[in-house]
Amino acid sequence: MRTITLIILHCSATRTTQRYTFRQCKADHLKRGWKDIGYHYYITRDGQVHEGRPLWQVGAHCKDHNQHSIGICYEGGLDAAGYPCDTRTKAQRHSMRALLERLTGQFPSAIIMGHRDLSPDTDGNGRVDPDEWQKQCPCFDALWDYADLKPTGLLDDTL
Repeated sequence: MRTITLIILHCSATRTTQRYTFRQCKADHLKRGWKDIGYHYYITRDGQVHEGRPLWQVGAHCKDHNQHSIGICYEGGLDAAGYPCDTRTKAQRHSMRALLERLTGQFPSAIIMGHRDLSPDTDGNGRVDPDEWQKQCPCFDALWDYADLKPTGLLDDTL
């Protein structure tokens, strides 16, 4: 099994007025020439967790971090007008938490973060601030929302 240090959360950047199923996402990734969907898990609006790439296989979801991470994407992330927004349904929130609890049990030293949190620290202050995000994904603060699942002693307790 690969060494997993990160669990990276993503959104599909889909408006609340549109559907973007697991099959559609996988088909789009295959059209890019990838061998499979880039994520290990995909959570649709109804809360169903779809398994993508097997955990032993390297994902294709976050450049420079795929080797040591698990990628989870939820359907949504944009409001009806197309602006970044936490659009997770109650069912998605429940399923995401249950999946993260299971994965952190399996990989207790893995840190949960959003794709945006892996943007470069362009000002060199030791933090990736909102003005440094290359994208909004997953359109919510994953570090804060899942701070209770962080590995003990690995992150500053001020999160």
